Amino acid sequence: MRLELIKRPQRSMLFSALSPFIAFMLTIIAGAILFALLGVNPLKAFQIYFIEPVSQVWQLHELAIKAAPLILIGVGLSVCYRANIWNIGAEGQFILGGIVGSIIPVLFPQFEGPLVLPLMLLFGMVGGAAYATVPALLKTRFNTNEILTSLMLVYVAQLFLDWLVRGPWRDPKGFNFPQTIQFNDSAILPELMPASGRANWGFVFALVAAVLVWILMSRMLKGFEVRVLGSSPRAGRFAGFGINRMVFFAFMLSGALAGLAGISEVSGAIGQLQPVISPGYGFTAIIVAFLGRLNPLGIVAAGLVLALTYLGGEAVQSALGISDKVARVFQGMLLFFVLGCDTLIHYRIRLIGFATPKLEAAPKLEEVH
Repeated sequence: MRLELIKRPQRSMLFSALSPFIAFMLTIIAGAILFALLGVNPLKAFQIYFIEPVSQVWQLHELAIKAAPLILIGVGLSVCYRANIWNIGAEGQFILGGIVGSIIPVLFPQFEGPLVLPLMLLFGMVGGAAYATVPALLKTRFNTNEILTSLMLVYVAQLFLDWLVRGPWRDPKGFNFPQTIQFNDSAILPELMPASGRANWGFVFALVAAVLVWILMSRMLKGFEVRVLGSSPRAGRFAGFGINRMVFFAFMLSGALAGLAGISEVSGAIGQLQPVISPGYGFTAIIVAFLGRLNPLGIVAAGLVLALTYLGGEAVQSALGISDKVARVFQGMLLFFVLGCDTLIHYRIRLIGFATPKLEAAPKLEEVH
């Protein structure tokens, strides 16, 4: 016996709109079971996980800090996925953006002034976009699978960052800790409201990017090209749209936004390069993109929800003594239910049984004779 997915002739518009909310409620139910199995009162755990992290103004600032890179990366990934191009390596592009954007404050610390920060942001975007061209080139030239190449490049970027901060870029006055020098004041991303919290301009960049990409996808010819090639490559070829050009465009736009997120994180929340600059933003942003239904404006809300899981995971870890991996489990369950709900909305499941072969009747004795 086997299961087969049959595409529905018509999908329910109501369930399509409610799909993210259904997925979130299923995640809550599964999370309650998880907390109960861990010996924790689910109601108390959910209060600490979802309510306490946003109960004060400074905690809202922390939410904005966590959400900014998720939104930036998720918005870029949405363009790739709408074009049916599977960029799984945003984590690596995030790291390369942080590295390339840090060239000025690390190698030229004496260079100060109003041009430093804009140049850092530009370098970060260029670094992320350039790194994203590698899987794009391999796909268009050698027809390699972009899922594998972009994913493997993540580990290359992580090891390269680790080598830099332990080797040539290590702070000589840092007591042998694997980190670069602290960025000077000109290289630090300004805070939005210093009196109430430390949220910086990275969150503004995320909102602006979401609006601009929404305009691109809904109001411009390039967005129409993305949608056509994503839904029907053959129709796109008949219309004169270049598939290879679209691969480079989607990868480079996604990489540039991931690189901007990387240098914004380094120059804003961290203030220097260190062996780990991301808790997995590039991978979590995949969930953000799908939870936001690949709509840039929906991704803003989804980014805030996933950012809350990071803060909630830290809160339950300190308050209840639960492993910090709980946040990753929640994120994984959310992605599972989002994809599951979307699949069941578009397809129905049919159970197919293997037919038992019929045995030919043995010939009768008189027929043999």
